[in-house]
Amino acid sequence: MSTTFRTAVVRTPGGPDSIEIIDVPVVEPGPGQVRVEIAGAAVNPVDLAVAAGVFHGRGLVDQPHHTGLGWDFAGTVVAAGPGVDLPVGSRVAGLVDGFDRDFGTYAEQLVVAAADIALVPAGLDLIAAATVPTNGLAAAQLLDLLGDGDGRRLLVTGAAGAVGGYVVTLAQDRGWQVTGLARARDEEFVRGLGAGFTTRATPGWDAVADGGVLQEQGLALVRDGGLFAGVQPGAAPAAERGITVHVVLTRPDGARLAQLLDATASGHLPARVHAVVPLDQVASAHRAVAKGGVRGRYVLQP
Repeated sequence: MSTTFRTAVVRTPGGPDSIEIIDVPVVEPGPGQVRVEIAGAAVNPVDLAVAAGVFHGRGLVDQPHHTGLGWDFAGTVVAAGPGVDLPVGSRVAGLVDGFDRDFGTYAEQLVVAAADIALVPAGLDLIAAATVPTNGLAAAQLLDLLGDGDGRRLLVTGAAGAVGGYVVTLAQDRGWQVTGLARARDEEFVRGLGAGFTTRATPGWDAVADGGVLQEQGLALVRDGGLFAGVQPGAAPAAERGITVHVVLTRPDGARLAQLLDATASGHLPARVHAVVPLDQVASAHRAVAKGGVRGRYVLQP
């Protein structure tokens, strides 16, 4: 068995061309941890921001040697530490959060807390499962901030995007009357989720879930005294007109993730894989995502 594995990192962040694939030592899982052989790792906008140095610039990263890339993963448990009752061979998915770390999910393997992961249902393949954790949990936790809708009107910006698409469905489950703001070509997808649709929103919404990162423009669409929930950690727009402003900071939640994976396996939540690419092509995947307009995730395969 190899004593090292490959992982993608940035030493001096500078966009896709600054990403390197290096060999690092295999680590055995400690108490409450498992080691997972990764089958797929989704590429998310947050990964592009890390590689570009956005969070370094905000003082949220202080790694002396390199910073690991990747939040989402799905794979197979190959080793379990003390106190873990998850058998070797279990198919699991999860996320690792935070910015200040030297490891990530763009890798051949990963050691992670067993409490932070969830079993992948038999009807869901690992590549599709890898697209769920970060954006699914971001949407669910964003809705925790907004609360139940009780028939109130919610505008979801970026409604055809990764987080927005989940918010559209999950918000309806929680009683919101949902309209999605997206490009005209995304109308069929958004309406297919059961929501209303618009390409140009006017102000007056009870709440805005800002999956499209409109920030102040999104805040302007909220009625006085309404609710705004953003998705950019550390960059909340300034509150005004009595609006309550929240920003979701996505965190691992194994139990909640299990529900999201079950909902994906049943078809209630859409499984959206755009393309599967080798880990070696991570820079190309980042460049493609940066162009925008991609519907579904690029998934890196080690």
